[in-house]
Amino acid sequence: MTSFTLNGKSVTTNAPGDKPLLWVLREDFNLTGTKFGCGIAQCGACTVHVNGTPARACVQPVSSVAGAQVVTVEGIGQTKEGKALQAAWIVEQAPQCGYCQSGQIMAAAGVLKEARGPLSREQVLDKMSGNVCRCATYNQIAAAVVRAQKTLA
Repeated sequence: MTSFTLNGKSVTTNAPGDKPLLWVLREDFNLTGTKFGCGIAQCGACTVHVNGTPARACVQPVSSVAGAQVVTVEGIGQTKEGKALQAAWIVEQAPQCGYCQSGQIMAAAGVLKEARGPLSREQVLDKMSGNVCRCATYNQIAAAVVRAQKTLA
């Protein structure tokens, strides 16, 4: 049994401790915004925040989040960063197929949190290089992150 905070609510799961967090979120809590992409932490589609830091849920055993704060794409919109990112995503028309977008937004929230000054397009692209977009909307994603940061300033 593993207990943790999920999008601000205390939850408990009886899932085996080695079950990936991704599948616990999707199957046990019906939070399907977090996507399965590669299963080896290389594409970023499964990115969530664990204690405020982006993490790849496909390789993170649920036992590792015992007592932790986990935020998914369903919960990030409740934060000022998440709201700014979601609005900027729409204005910049970042999504095409949309499959990677939840992971992109979660990674982008981490980039905004760590930023120590205005971000350039190149900095955003560099910091988010571990998140793959099969539709290659990287320019729109970077523009959305820069826009969101300006909105938050």
